[in-house]
Amino acid sequence: METVQTLDRKRAAGGFVSGGLIGILGGLIGLGGAEFRLPVLVGLFRLPTLQAIILNKAMSLVVVAVALMSRTMTISVAELLPHLPVAGNLLAGSLVGAWWAAGHAIRMSRQTLDRVVMVLLVGLAVLMLSEAWFHLHQAGRPLFSYAPLQFGVGLVAGFLIGVVAALLGVAGGELLIPTIVLLFGVDIKLAGSLSLIVSLPTMIVGFFRYRNSDAFSVLRAERYLATAMAGGSIVGAIIGGMLLGLVPTNLLISLLGVILLISAIKTFQHSR
Repeated sequence: METVQTLDRKRAAGGFVSGGLIGILGGLIGLGGAEFRLPVLVGLFRLPTLQAIILNKAMSLVVVAVALMSRTMTISVAELLPHLPVAGNLLAGSLVGAWWAAGHAIRMSRQTLDRVVMVLLVGLAVLMLSEAWFHLHQAGRPLFSYAPLQFGVGLVAGFLIGVVAALLGVAGGELLIPTIVLLFGVDIKLAGSLSLIVSLPTMIVGFFRYRNSDAFSVLRAERYLATAMAGGSIVGAIIGGMLLGLVPTNLLISLLGVILLISAIKTFQHSR
């Protein structure tokens, strides 16, 4: 029989490899890959959904913090300062959304949470396919010229993004970047950094909220898996960034959208 240490090492190795592959794909299209880690944690490593969400959120915190620091090498703080009100607008809604959603996730039954997660992942897959086919990432003028209306829409959008981030344990960049580009007319490169500024405190709030759940113990029980998978994700993201341009972005996003769609349905279909 295999010892616990041997099993931990095998799971850690599997976590590093899977995290690395996801990180490479995420790095190629500018995402953290948390959307893909969640089905892997549930389907491959057999974690209960709530535990997988909490573990995914812990890893996402590490990946986003590293990504935010690395982006300051290419996009200076001075470039971001004029756009901080945009981040503040979305953050005001996302913090509330993350706190509210995490509190409800703790009280949901496994079946209900599975259904909610499957719907959200399918929605993200459809969004990825829409971006690839219809080129939604196009900066220009803000969607609304009336500032109070723009602020109100930003609050609602931030709240909904916070909900998704809390329920999936993701950074929410797939939703934040198009929102920042379309709603506020910000350049996509700046939008990527602003999305990380919004994501980090949003995830911290959701993470803090989950501490009251019994499933929070997964951080201790699966610490080797989490460390290895987060490390693989970071290494993969760096490699993916270096390979940027080798694969047509639209083709890659379309492929990943289909993969996410299939994996979400297959992983969580037992909830039906």
